[in-house]
Amino acid sequence: MINRVLIRTKVVQNLYSYMLTKPDRSLSTALKDLESSLAKTYELYHYLLRLPVELTHIQEMRLDEARNKYMPTEEDLNPNMKFAGNRLVAVLAGNEQLRQFADEHTVTWNDDPILERLLLDKILKSELYQEYMADEDDSMTGDCLLWQQLMKQVIVPDENMADAIEQRSLYWTEDDVDMTVQFVNKTLRRLADGAEDAVLPMYKDEEDSQFGRELFTATVSLMPENNALIDELVLSSRWDKNRIVLMDRIIMCAALAEVRTFDKIPTAVTLNEYIELAKNFSTPASGKFVNGILNNAVNRLLKDGTIFKR
Repeated sequence: MINRVLIRTKVVQNLYSYMLTKPDRSLSTALKDLESSLAKTYELYHYLLRLPVELTHIQEMRLDEARNKYMPTEEDLNPNMKFAGNRLVAVLAGNEQLRQFADEHTVTWNDDPILERLLLDKILKSELYQEYMADEDDSMTGDCLLWQQLMKQVIVPDENMADAIEQRSLYWTEDDVDMTVQFVNKTLRRLADGAEDAVLPMYKDEEDSQFGRELFTATVSLMPENNALIDELVLSSRWDKNRIVLMDRIIMCAALAEVRTFDKIPTAVTLNEYIELAKNFSTPASGKFVNGILNNAVNRLLKDGTIFKR
């Protein structure tokens, strides 16, 4: 679930924090913080997958209370059970892997009943819900599509949800949520299709699990010489090296460390990823600036024989 795009983002964010807090923060502490931020992102994935189960359970309790009130109406006694009986939610609730993770890490929204009530009310008032309940199609495909759409259009954009996510973990940013929702919806589709490995592991393989730690360490280790190369190229381009923002410098150092350390990753892939990071996390001019300096730096490293891949 945690791919290299996300890992690079977390490495850059943690490098920025590390550079601001040196020498009060050791490298080992920074690496632990990096691992914690990645683990928290995987936890967010499970939190979002847990939400349909708990919201549906609340709706089931509401319907049961309506049936048992003093003077129930015909609708109270014979409610439309399509939402409460959503097949995908039943699969989510019965998935042992999800249940075990939730138990071990205390993944639940039940400690915030106000949020759950507000979210459920918003869902029940949404056009998505109304159209779903009125649709004669009663299939797993329709059940899955409902929750995919609710997640993207109703739940995640909700201000109360955004506040709750922010309060639960300092590691969860808006970018984490946006990327995690993509994996959540992928998982919902796989569960609907009956895939046995529908729940995504934290990392694809051992190599990915070590990538963040190795990249962070390499960036710090190679920072003096990479900074020297950046300064040289900036001066030759008639830029003032003292005007380079810290985030741009960190992004370029991480990119050059990756180019020099990870032989299996094509240079073009590395440069494209970090140029995008510069566009997303730094100044409006950073994408073009980082692009120019990194391409010149790679050409220099190739010419010097420091690297051999293109």
